[in-house]
Amino acid sequence: MRTIALEEHFVTRDFQKATVGDGTNTPPNMQHLQAQLLDLGEGRIRAMDEGGVDLQVLSLAAMGVDTLSPADQTSVLRGVHDELASAMQSHPDRLKAFCTPALKEPANAVRELERTLKLPGFVGMIVDGTTDGKFLDAPEFFPVLEAAESLDVPVYIHPAPPPEPVKTAYYSGLPGDTGHLLSIAGWGWHSETAIHILRLILAGIFDKLPKLQVIIGHMGEGIPYALARTNGILTPASKHLKRSIAETLQQQVHVTTSGYFTKPPFDCAREVLGLDRLMYSVDYPFSPNTKGKEFLATLNLSEPDLAQLTHTNAEKLLRLQGIST
Repeated sequence: MRTIALEEHFVTRDFQKATVGDGTNTPPNMQHLQAQLLDLGEGRIRAMDEGGVDLQVLSLAAMGVDTLSPADQTSVLRGVHDELASAMQSHPDRLKAFCTPALKEPANAVRELERTLKLPGFVGMIVDGTTDGKFLDAPEFFPVLEAAESLDVPVYIHPAPPPEPVKTAYYSGLPGDTGHLLSIAGWGWHSETAIHILRLILAGIFDKLPKLQVIIGHMGEGIPYALARTNGILTPASKHLKRSIAETLQQQVHVTTSGYFTKPPFDCAREVLGLDRLMYSVDYPFSPNTKGKEFLATLNLSEPDLAQLTHTNAEKLLRLQGIST
């Protein structure tokens, strides 16, 4: 059974240097993780083989990207894409990627999206959290989303650390590192990404761009569990929208399994959104490929359903038809 994983991370040395320094202060317990993020070659391929992953769709672990000036962000991310294109040329059957346009300069972001999609291996774009505290429904970002729709590529919305005012109000004053962890994978990342999607719906972005397809990870960032109540509260108040909140989600939002390896969230997402909206992801190297492989074995899906989850849904969305074996 072919397996495509959609939220698999990397960094480059130049990006790391521009955002967090040269890495010399990386804690010992994080050095192995850093080595895995930097590896776009044989070590990554071996880890994929160990976890039964045939193809990774790479995304930049873009921590710190929002700290860059607009011009530096544009320049640094262009360099990342060029290095990534070279890595994909070395492993064309194993690696594809999302580009990360520099949203602080939206016009340049459109040009960079158009440029990267002409390079072999790029299949969409990824956005990390807010930009200068603004969600994608801010008017200046509409041309970027419009370009994605026109180019027929999906937009993956990935979490990022919260804006400083949110961090202070919600996550400060807690013991040790618990506030920080609460702000990211412990809760904050997921709730903020859910808000991001709901804002896009409520702002009418999906009505204006009815062919735009968006992906979120982590089994739907809590949205499937809450959708009945969310839809019941927001839809009656949204007379300006053409569809209900639930209909928009079911028609224009896809969900990956990234980082979630228990069955109840999967069952919930499947029942609420439908299997044709779900795709496999590991969240490598923050989660090991082997953990994802073990998770798939617990689902007890029929062969056609497992194929949908592990590759055919992704092939259709990312226009990878014909790569199945």
